[in-house]
Amino acid sequence: MTEILALLSDPSAWAALLTLIVLEVVLGIDNLIFISILSNKLPPEQQQLARRIGIGLALIMRLALLSMIAFIISLTTPVFDLGIVGPLNDYGEPTFETQFSWRDMILIAGGLFLLWKATKEIHHTMDVEESDETLDKHKGAGSITFNAAIAQIVALDMVFSIDSILTAVGMTDAVPIMMTAVIITVIVMLVAADPLANFINKNPTVVMLALGFLLMIGAVLIADGFGVHVPKGYIYAAMAFSALVETLNIVSRKARARKKAALETAAAPD
Repeated sequence: MTEILALLSDPSAWAALLTLIVLEVVLGIDNLIFISILSNKLPPEQQQLARRIGIGLALIMRLALLSMIAFIISLTTPVFDLGIVGPLNDYGEPTFETQFSWRDMILIAGGLFLLWKATKEIHHTMDVEESDETLDKHKGAGSITFNAAIAQIVALDMVFSIDSILTAVGMTDAVPIMMTAVIITVIVMLVAADPLANFINKNPTVVMLALGFLLMIGAVLIADGFGVHVPKGYIYAAMAFSALVETLNIVSRKARARKKAALETAAAPD
């Protein structure tokens, strides 16, 4: 209790908390996009429940991992070394790592899973041989079972949770601050889950954009596992720019639709 009171009176602790909340919310976007796309493939009456369970499990995993800080840090210890000397960069350092820790292997496995899942969904979306009736049947009408959706959400929750906690550990060593940031982040995810999923479901082009994001995130996870660290700022800047362009496209399409409806109304006989 004394430690918590000391943190409450420490301005640097509040600054660390606010910074960590922002970082955790940004990192949570990846997790939320995946949950939204996957839950939208379920029957409508199961979609909200799947999102709640997925986000709830993300909170439980993050808090459980925070209670095992020493174990999480140990995941960065190399487990084996391939002994391969890769090309050197301008600083004389290898461009990729040949030592792999459990964290690296988890990130690589998660990245491969994201690439497989996003590619499969893109192929399904672009399969022109399927009839419109079949596509409508698949869209949020049980094209995946509830248990299968939860299993896939849990698998990716683990990957994103480990990445999230390692980010928190790098920001502060105060566990109460990390736990508070995680809880606030998950609350934000809960509030944003339904609007984001509904928006994605109502705009087919946004689905493709979100799947593209998952492809990029999967590639970044694999690169990170091999020791090629891509600055997260570049990734999220690209995602934000793409989202802005798509927003302009949506606004433009709606404006054209309103104009067309107005012209048809004006041309209609009295």
